Amino acid sequence: MKIDLCPNCGSDHYIKSGIVNDRQRYKCKKCSYFFSVNKIGKKIDDYYVNKSLQLYLEGLTYREIERILGVSHVSIMNWVKKYNIKRPYNSNYHPTYKILNATELGNYFQKTENIKGAGVVVTELGDKFMLIKWERFKD
Repeated sequence: MKIDLCPNCGSDHYIKSGIVNDRQRYKCKKCSYFFSVNKIGKKIDDYYVNKSLQLYLEGLTYREIERILGVSHVSIMNWVKKYNIKRPYNSNYHPTYKILNATELGNYFQKTENIKGAGVVVTELGDKFMLIKWERFKD
């Protein structure tokens, strides 16, 4: 990572001054301040965290959410543990989902047999929409 300025005085005159905890350390020539580079980690946008948790609560598996959003299933498991998300268990229903664009979604809702006898949730996924439908298991 490239350093532009001293975080203490804003000077661009600094020299390398050793390594501490596997991180390069620098010393400002102007104010003699020692500093090191902060690691900028890979952070996933909160939008994907929220969307992942919503889909988890809707009944989708970790792997299904991974395929839809492109976020690791392990990350999703960690978020579920971190935020202590509990999914209600009901064996009488199971979710099915479809990803549609705006015109396909309009055509889907025009047919009454598509929405009869089941709960439906529509959520936005970028430029497409995800339709989640709960259907009862046939006994």
